[in-house]
Amino acid sequence: MKSFTYTIQDELGIHARPAGMLAKAAAGCKSVVTLDNGTKKADAKRLMAIMSMGVKKGHTVTVTVEGEDEDTAVTAIEEFFKTNL
Repeated sequence: MKSFTYTIQDELGIHARPAGMLAKAAAGCKSVVTLDNGTKKADAKRLMAIMSMGVKKGHTVTVTVEGEDEDTAVTAIEEFFKTNL
């Protein structure tokens, strides 16, 4: 299991467009990708689950990746967060 924390920098938080992009990126992983904002957890492969978290700018999320491709997946997902959120 690999994980990292990230503080959201996007002015609108995790809104529809980046949430869709995140779900698509996570769907490309064989591993289970989970987002945790301290009060809610969501499967990163499910767009509506991500949106229901209500993550805003300044909130910190913990991303956990667990599975057969976790090493490459955690790197790709972390890069996605740095680039898009």
